[in-house]
Amino acid sequence: MKNDFDFLHGRWHVRNRRLRHRLVGSDDWEEFAAAATITPLFGGAANVDEIDFGPDLPRGLTLRLFDPAAKRWHLHWTTSDTGRLFPPISGTFSDGVGTFYGDDTEGGTPVRVRFVWSGISATTARWDQSFSTDGGDTWETNWIMELTR
Repeated sequence: MKNDFDFLHGRWHVRNRRLRHRLVGSDDWEEFAAAATITPLFGGAANVDEIDFGPDLPRGLTLRLFDPAAKRWHLHWTTSDTGRLFPPISGTFSDGVGTFYGDDTEGGTPVRVRFVWSGISATTARWDQSFSTDGGDTWETNWIMELTR
């Protein structure tokens, strides 16, 4: 519900593991550290995070908004080098796991996008991003973030 993302508020160390080349069957991963700060808004019904990937990469920002009528979260991502919001990802939490879906493009290819939040505790959380080019029949996980306090 509206406080599903309360676990995320505050500061985190983030270990990133990201595919260098997506949607080509690659298993070439890059790893890098980041720092994230998440600020609650609207009494827990929204939050904003800024993630600093270091001096060589753009910063990221996510705006998360809870829609009380639909009982769903809408996540909006942007980066400091684009200045635009990517298409929203929407979903809910069930049994301690948040699953969110949306549509976007990757390198000109239409993709179904899935975000999964799991492994949630007071000091840990995991986020992963996957793309599907076949409507969700198969998924390629292409980015994993392990968060620790």
